[in-house]
Amino acid sequence: MATNRKILAKGIRYLSGALPLLFIGPVVINSSFKNKENPLYPFVLGLGIIICAFAMYLIFKGINTIIKSLFDGDKNT
Repeated sequence: MATNRKILAKGIRYLSGALPLLFIGPVVINSSFKNKENPLYPFVLGLGIIICAFAMYLIFKGINTIIKSLFDGDKNT
């Protein structure tokens, strides 16, 4: 059983892309809650929620890709 290193690297790239979003999303949400009187409050809150949702998607995609590289690595040979 061999690991497909190209697919593994792709999964790690997904997870490394999600890492900064995991910090940026809650910071944006927190700053929007601190400025509720601002007219752009709903847009900033929506942006923070979208950033958090995209981070969760990237984590899901990265873990699935890593699992695929570990268990389906040598199927086509």
